[in-house]
Amino acid sequence: MSIATEGKKQIAKVQKTVMTEVDKQKANAEKEIAKVRKQVESTMKKADDLIKKNPEKAVLISAGIGAALGAVAAVLMSGDNKKKKK
Repeated sequence: MSIATEGKKQIAKVQKTVMTEVDKQKANAEKEIAKVRKQVESTMKKADDLIKKNPEKAVLISAGIGAALGAVAAVLMSGDNKKKKK
């Protein structure tokens, strides 16, 4: 048997091993994605239920988050103006 033939066999063996491992990892990744998707769906359902049971509280929390984000944006924008004026 020639060295070239032996080399080709070794390459084919390594390729098969690599592809088998890639397929296993792909299957594992798909399982994890499905698990995460279920967790996200469950969390979204809980959030929806909470909003339906306590709409006032949900509105107040949303308003608070919006006010905080607005304050941060205002500080960031005014900070740029102070630097330009100096």
